[in-house]
Amino acid sequence: MSLTNELAEKLALDTINAADAMEDPNLVQDVSNVLGASSQTTQEAFMTAVRVINSERRARRYLEQRIAKARGDQ
Repeated sequence: MSLTNELAEKLALDTINAADAMEDPNLVQDVSNVLGASSQTTQEAFMTAVRVINSERRARRYLEQRIAKARGDQ
C-alpha cells in the first residue's frame, strides 16, 4: 500500500467518524477541498476511501438487519 493511500484511508476514517459525532454532513467535503488545494492525488485517494468505508458500513447494516430478521429479532 502506498503512503498516499494509507494516509488518505486513515484521514477518511477519522473524518467520517468526526462528521458522525459532530452531525456535520459537510465535513467530508470540506476536508476533501482542503486536500484538493494541495494534492489532487491525495484528494482522490481520500474520496475513494470515503466511498469504500461508507459502502461497507451500509452493507454491514443491511447484513445485520437481514440476520436479525432471520433470527426473528424484529
